[in-house]
Amino acid sequence: MANIIPLDGVDAGLVEQLLDAAFGADRQKRTAYRIREEQEFLPPLSFAALDEDDMLAGTIQAWPVALTDEDGRRHPMVMVGPVAVLPDKQNDGYGKALMLATLGGMQGDTVLPQVMIGDPEYYERFFDFTAAHTSGWRCPGPYEQERLLVRAANPAVLPETGMLGPWDVPK
Repeated sequence: MANIIPLDGVDAGLVEQLLDAAFGADRQKRTAYRIREEQEFLPPLSFAALDEDDMLAGTIQAWPVALTDEDGRRHPMVMVGPVAVLPDKQNDGYGKALMLATLGGMQGDTVLPQVMIGDPEYYERFFDFTAAHTSGWRCPGPYEQERLLVRAANPAVLPETGMLGPWDVPK
């Protein structure tokens, strides 16, 4: 099965080629890119999957983002994705293995909520992501509200409304 390795050990050019193959060359116009604009992925939570020939089959990245509520208060979160698998390797378990690796790195009582844009049926069934708490959230660009998902140990801490965007940690 998949050999999961840290993503920062993979050539960035190969990762870009894989993302283009999985999502198309125009993928950077998607709303998810605007949410995490100018951020660097989080190496401890970002992985690559190698196939049985040690060739790159898939990747997952996690990003620092924040939900800014109506009072201007920023609530840090981790954006999960993209989960990218080469088209000819999809449905072989690579995506699931990558998700488990990333979510496995987020254990404990102090874990930030995780947000993603994805298939609600799949990500709720296997990974406990839900759109139940995101109906008042907005994104900087077009998106389908039911695909904006969150996973939180304590959903009561989630703001009811707000705008997702880059973490923008002050320097």
